[in-house]
Amino acid sequence: MKRPKPSGDSLRDSFAARTGWGKQAKPRAKGSFGRSPQQTAPAWGRPVERLKPSKFRLWAVWALLMLGGLGLAVNLFYLQVTRAPALRKQAEQQQTLKTKPFVPRRPIVDRAGNVLAIDRQVYTLYAHPSLFNHSKAEIAAKLGPMLPMELSPGTTAETELLRRFNLAESGITIAESLAQEVADRVTAMQIKDSPVDGLELLRQQQRFYPQQELAADILGYVDGERKGQAGVEYSQQNLLERSMPSIQFSRSIDGNWVPDRLTAGFVQFDDLKLQLTIDSRLQRAARIALKEKMKQHRAKRGTVIVMDARNGELLSVVAEPSYDPNQYFNFDLSRYKNWAVTDVYEPGSTFKAINVAIALEAGAVKPNTVFNDEGRIYMDGWTIQNSDYKQAGARGPSTVTDILKHSSNVGMVHVMRSMKASLYYQALEKLGLGQTAGTDLPFEVTSQLKNREQFINSPVEVATTAFGQGFSITPMQLVQLNGALANGGKLVTPHVVRGLFDREGEPYWKLPRAVTRQVFSPETTKQVLEMMETVVDGGTGKAAQIPGYRIAGKTGTAQKANAGGGYSNNAIITSFVGIMPVEAPRYVVLAVIDEPKQGSSGGTVAAPIVESVMEALITIEKIAPSKK
Repeated sequence: MKRPKPSGDSLRDSFAARTGWGKQAKPRAKGSFGRSPQQTAPAWGRPVERLKPSKFRLWAVWALLMLGGLGLAVNLFYLQVTRAPALRKQAEQQQTLKTKPFVPRRPIVDRAGNVLAIDRQVYTLYAHPSLFNHSKAEIAAKLGPMLPMELSPGTTAETELLRRFNLAESGITIAESLAQEVADRVTAMQIKDSPVDGLELLRQQQRFYPQQELAADILGYVDGERKGQAGVEYSQQNLLERSMPSIQFSRSIDGNWVPDRLTAGFVQFDDLKLQLTIDSRLQRAARIALKEKMKQHRAKRGTVIVMDARNGELLSVVAEPSYDPNQYFNFDLSRYKNWAVTDVYEPGSTFKAINVAIALEAGAVKPNTVFNDEGRIYMDGWTIQNSDYKQAGARGPSTVTDILKHSSNVGMVHVMRSMKASLYYQALEKLGLGQTAGTDLPFEVTSQLKNREQFINSPVEVATTAFGQGFSITPMQLVQLNGALANGGKLVTPHVVRGLFDREGEPYWKLPRAVTRQVFSPETTKQVLEMMETVVDGGTGKAAQIPGYRIAGKTGTAQKANAGGGYSNNAIITSFVGIMPVEAPRYVVLAVIDEPKQGSSGGTVAAPIVESVMEALITIEKIAPSKK
């Protein structure tokens, strides 16, 4: 039985009944989805009512956009204006490079032009075994005889090289400071008619001292950063370094550095040399004489200084023990200082001649003034006696000349007490005590003198100063003071630098001479030299005699002061200062020996050194014999 076909209306009604399509929606309960029934849109065919935007939200978005724009503007101003110079500089630093080309230091030569210090090209040899194209044994056998190597007993150069080759696959240091000729042989080395790979030579510049320790006390040394650390290498750094403008490099498109505006002849430099006043021949003679006596008397250290009293030029400055500046790193730091200028000591009797000059200049005494030499006196609870009191006892009436000749401590106390303590102290200050000698060698220390009040109000201070104790000076300052006795009373400045000279020997710059000060009259110095001549002819300095030559001198043997006060009973310091020739005084020679064996004296240790140096000086300077 067929069902009747439904009509369109019935189908529509049936669909609408199932889906609700085409029917008006029923109002929802108030609160459904937060809307009232009036806000509910019709299911179909009615326009939907839209929400109105909040004004607060519009203003918030607008404010946010304005603040963001303002922030961008401020940041743009900060980058483009405020930080522009810094950013520009940073960009230039990243894209450009400034560097100074390597320029050798100027050479140092002695007064005759002999080279004392010069820059040279050296090489460091590295091995890279992983790149060897021959066996390690073959390379070691071929390379070993070429290299200057320090080997332990029973080891050959070949076995030592094989040991080093097995340390790593690359970057093994084989040898340092190789000369150019050795580097050339290594470069040309072949095995089985083929070149050797895996060996690398790195070129470097090195400061070289051909005379080794001869003038180390004067020259000093240059460290790995090419800076002087002692001697004139330090004090004359500005003269030894050649000035050279920087080269600017810019990074090219391919990333490589290329120089900007490099002019022709840019790397050319001057041929100037720093010339010293030192005479290498005299320096060698002084060092030999000093080392011989130090070894003989088992001394701790010693120094010898030779000065031309006319102008203060130092012909020799030796200090022992010394060091090799080519290998400065192998020596103790104490070796680097030249104690002739860096340490003070109590000069002892070598200062008596200066004291006699002070008394003569003040008019307190004359060479033939007589004082009673008791041999031993007591002052403020202290005992003062002559060094030979046990043998000679009291010498009785003695002239000032005799007092100096026999180096009488008691006699010198009487001589210096004949003038006012205040005038004595004033004279010491005039001579420069409490100051430096002003030499161009670095690290010079000041001499030490008691303060004026203590000196004047304490008689024992005057007494000890009279025979050279109770104050301290450097050996260099003692040479300076004796130079005033040799040149007619002028205080000159000791120095080792003569100036910059070109290859033709013409001066480019010369050391300005310091203004001399007249501290003694020529009459006073002439009298003192004649008295000092008696010390060498028949007094404590007979070991300094040279037949045919008139020599003035003074010995010194002083107890060393202890750090905690007082004086040592075992440690002494001996010295001798000589001036020659007496008829035309010019050269001052000082030898100071620190802590020789017990029983030594200035006459037995230091005087023979001065005699040896003066003999060399006579030969070098061609000094004619004296006419007596």
